[in-house]
Amino acid sequence: MNYPFKTIALVGKHRNEEIAALIPDLAEFLKELHYEVFIDQLTASYLAVNTCKTLTLEEIGHQADLAVVMGGDGTMLNIARVLASNDVPLIGINLGRLGFLTDLSTDNMQETLREMLQGQYTTERRMLLYAEVVRDDGSVFNALAFNDVVLYRGTSSGMIEFQVSINNEYVCTMRSDGLIVATPNGSTAYALSSGGPILHPSLDLIELVPVCPHTLSNRPIVVGPDASIEVHMLSSLDSRVHCDSHSNFDLVQSDRIVVRRYPKTVRLLHPVNHSYYRMLREKLSWSELH
Repeated sequence: MNYPFKTIALVGKHRNEEIAALIPDLAEFLKELHYEVFIDQLTASYLAVNTCKTLTLEEIGHQADLAVVMGGDGTMLNIARVLASNDVPLIGINLGRLGFLTDLSTDNMQETLREMLQGQYTTERRMLLYAEVVRDDGSVFNALAFNDVVLYRGTSSGMIEFQVSINNEYVCTMRSDGLIVATPNGSTAYALSSGGPILHPSLDLIELVPVCPHTLSNRPIVVGPDASIEVHMLSSLDSRVHCDSHSNFDLVQSDRIVVRRYPKTVRLLHPVNHSYYRMLREKLSWSELH
């Protein structure tokens, strides 16, 4: 049987001692299975022993058939954004706290990886958002977001005021601490803690969740994947826009933040016994009836 993977890249959370100890063993395991193994250049820089070729993330995007990401959800978010344009499938090994995206355990990762590399896996595609800040009719910032694009008031004690339009149609003017524009993937992150709904990752939808709105009738709404969301800053104070809490930009009055779906998707691979609803029960401590 021909399997789709020949070259595998290993990427780990930066400066993590546990990962630094695990990656060389995992690399040797994969080489014994006759795969060509690459190590992310930044990851390799803190390994005591490395017998594999090192590549930048950009080079991994062009040369790897698969990337195995070891760390927490934050690590996976960063790697997913970089590799999405090359459609490199991702497998996550969890060394973080929650592990919504990194669902393999270090306890049985070699056995599970062996099964997945033999074709026993399911594929899931998840959407990304593209955010752009327009100032005086010119683009001054852009970034991708796997979880969410967040407009927030920053360190100021006052609320910010902004106008929301969807597909060039005025929706509302809002005073609040901010606004979260989230993917289904991000619906279990900041949007959930702000009262937003959980969206199944198979849905191509975008949710808008106000953060502490002044008017309690401002509630979360869900829109379709082709929606173009525009936020016009009426008063900015020291507000900022955050994309996955990774890329940030300071806003000024009259800035426009435009958010739309990115045409590429993130391809996640899961073991065949993966269950989204079981994952929610475990990660969110939902009770089960016996």
